[in-house]
Amino acid sequence: MAPDATDPATTESTAPRTSTTDTDPAGSDAPTGTQPRPRRSLVHHADFRRLWVGDTFGQFGAQLTGLAIPIFAVQTLDATAWQMGTLNAAETAAFLVIGLPAGAWVDRMRKRRTLITADLVRAALLTVVVVTALTGHASMPLLYVAALAMSAATVFFDVAYQSYLPGLVGPEHLVEGNSKLQATQSVAQVAAPALGGVLLRVIATPALILGTVGTYLVSAFAVGRIRMTEELPPREQRRPLRTEIAEGMRFVLGHPLLRRIVACTGISNLSNGIGSAVLAIFILRTLGLDEATLGTVMSASAIGGLVGAVASDRLSRLLGEGRIIPLAALAAVPAYALTPLAAPLAERGIPAAVTLATGGAVFFFAVVVYNVAQVSFRQRLCPTPLLGRMNASIRFLVWGPIPLGGLLGGWLGTRLGIAPTLWAAAAGVGLAALPVALSPMWRTRSLAG
Repeated sequence: MAPDATDPATTESTAPRTSTTDTDPAGSDAPTGTQPRPRRSLVHHADFRRLWVGDTFGQFGAQLTGLAIPIFAVQTLDATAWQMGTLNAAETAAFLVIGLPAGAWVDRMRKRRTLITADLVRAALLTVVVVTALTGHASMPLLYVAALAMSAATVFFDVAYQSYLPGLVGPEHLVEGNSKLQATQSVAQVAAPALGGVLLRVIATPALILGTVGTYLVSAFAVGRIRMTEELPPREQRRPLRTEIAEGMRFVLGHPLLRRIVACTGISNLSNGIGSAVLAIFILRTLGLDEATLGTVMSASAIGGLVGAVASDRLSRLLGEGRIIPLAALAAVPAYALTPLAAPLAERGIPAAVTLATGGAVFFFAVVVYNVAQVSFRQRLCPTPLLGRMNASIRFLVWGPIPLGGLLGGWLGTRLGIAPTLWAAAAGVGLAALPVALSPMWRTRSLAG
């Protein structure tokens, strides 16, 4: 499946010791008596609201950047298929290079501080990109370097973020928390490209990128207001870094269902990397759509992700949190195939934008439902002290293939052409579904770990 956007979890007996000045947090113990107090929504959890606000602005900025940078590369710097593949690879290369040690490092760090630092680093890097663009010094090598540095900051942000949620909200609120954060991402995917497409009609691309700097700063401020304090393991209990990294990898690869989830997500991300490398060229050049239409298509397709985030909790309860994983993986296959089908269908009178939006909506829906189910399972399964290393190991295994896919997509786009490359990516998404489709998950309603 596509990169999972939220990820973390525990059992009550292994929850980290925390202290907070917030009163009556969601997930607190019910008062004594014959009837337990109904579980309160995370909307009433002050620290979760702060994390939620920070995530909202961070996601909005990331989506604007994801729209503006490829357009700037294709339209202003006249990037080739190979250059776009290299840029796509650079954006996620750090997950392959430092993904594993990052998990062990995060387990030794205060996660709130890590999140704030990552936001500030990304804001600074985008500022450099804007300044060079405005002074006429922008180039593809500069974008590669900026993308590499931002990907390193994103590694630490994502691993810390995924490992922070369980201790913040408690194990009983993990699915709700993941669903709300997925919904935020989907709203950003809907609103940001549409707004960005409109803005690009009246402002230059560097000005749009500059706006994302502010979103990262707001995100850092909101996360900085979280009051929960973390108790880190004593230094004398730390073991060699190699030992701790190996422990996280053994946990992931030693669980039969986790192995299947990793295989599905990793193969799908490799395939998405191939397709993403040439997608902007396919839409802007092959189909002849303009930047505003590209933004509209991205927003329309992301509505499916928003619906998936809202419906994921109910679907998991209705169909079973085990069964929903292979169902979502299979649903993504024909949805992804609609992207390369947009060109031949356009010749038969079906607007390419409609085909792209329809396929994207179903694909995003399936991806979000899949991610909420498998991420919540991982979070409940993993002991608290191992969360950072577990998340980093999985990120290494499932995000590491993305830069390889980007390079492969750029090479295939140069050798075979844009449309055949997208068909190769669609075939890969189909192959990715097999590990979970041919698994015991079909007979499992509950994935309690």
